[in-house]
Amino acid sequence: MTSVDRVADARAGEGRPRAEETDGREEREERRVEQSQNVVNARARARARSVVVAVDCNGADLGPGEVAAGAVLAAGEGASTILFGPARELNAAIEGAGGAPLPVEGAGTIEVVDAPASIAKSPDPARAVRGNPDASIVQAARAVADGRAQALVCAGGTGAALAAGLFNIKRARGIHRPALALPVPIPQDPPVPPVTLLDVGANAQARSEHLEQFAFMGAALAQTVLGVRRPRVGLLSNGEEAERGSPLIVETHARLRARVQAAEGDEAVVAATNANTVDTLPFELIGNVEGGDVVSGVADVVVTDGFTGNVALKLMEGVSQTLLGAIREAAMSSPTAKLGGLLLKPALGGLREQIDPEAQGGAYLLGLRSLGVVPHGAFRRRGFAQAILRARQGAHDEVIARTHASLARAGALREAPASARVDSLRGNDA
Repeated sequence: MTSVDRVADARAGEGRPRAEETDGREEREERRVEQSQNVVNARARARARSVVVAVDCNGADLGPGEVAAGAVLAAGEGASTILFGPARELNAAIEGAGGAPLPVEGAGTIEVVDAPASIAKSPDPARAVRGNPDASIVQAARAVADGRAQALVCAGGTGAALAAGLFNIKRARGIHRPALALPVPIPQDPPVPPVTLLDVGANAQARSEHLEQFAFMGAALAQTVLGVRRPRVGLLSNGEEAERGSPLIVETHARLRARVQAAEGDEAVVAATNANTVDTLPFELIGNVEGGDVVSGVADVVVTDGFTGNVALKLMEGVSQTLLGAIREAAMSSPTAKLGGLLLKPALGGLREQIDPEAQGGAYLLGLRSLGVVPHGAFRRRGFAQAILRARQGAHDEVIARTHASLARAGALREAPASARVDSLRGNDA
């Protein structure tokens, strides 16, 4: 080899990294990525700890103390709460449940506000909210509106929660009506995400533009909370054909189908122009679904009005409770049946856990400026703890903001009246 060749090889070698140097760079990059992820996780935990849930403890079937005991369970998992209800009863329940957690890393805090007045059973919730500013649900909603809490849990009546939310937290901009969205568990193996059913009671009467927004709300909830990447949305009807159903369902189907066609047209334009991205609908519209399909897994989100949704929900609850009771009676009807029941007990226990409504924490109140969760009044402490944890997680995951952004991208927000827009412009000029 000539001297010129040796110099050329040396220079070429200078441009090639040694194996040890390459390995070192890869290790440093892995450490950098790991450190970055640790920072992200730490920030996420800090945001979760900063969420405080305002809880109206009045109205529960087992009394305010059972809700307070649920708050103790939730605090053990890091949830901080402000409890509104009769202070003496709440404090006694907290002590009886083991006391508030010590101020240690990872534990939540519990603050008690004496608010014995309850309007949970009022026949006119709107009038009751206006006339009782010291009621527990009003004070809890006001705590969210003032920023002392970031989410609301109401253990009392749905009507009172809705009225207090509308008067204090306020409806989100561009939203026609708030809706109650309930994750309905589907007993399957392997487990699958629950089906989101909405509205289940906030609006006994609704228009097609309301249900159209409900579809986007339910899809955003399924994505954010339940982890469904692209939810399948169906309209509850008495037949799968597009022309079947009430005038409300037929009109809503047409509105949503028009949005699908518009999105598909946008995709065609993107393909023709070689553009990079397009804002498609955040869900797949599968059309109408019948009552039996609500729990079959055909759809991830089922949309209907509040009257129909509430009837469907109560029917499902009644059927499941009746069936479980019949199974228990059959398992105890004879010595042979008892033996069979013992053999089936593990499997039946797992089924009961899957369909237990307390595991879901209750219904999500969507459409306000902050998140609300409305558990069933018959829940025990475990169910109320889940409601608090779901509210905390939903606030942390910004369910309301994501829902609103999804509606805005699709152009599904209600436009303000012309007079309101003029007033707004005048205010800005001033």
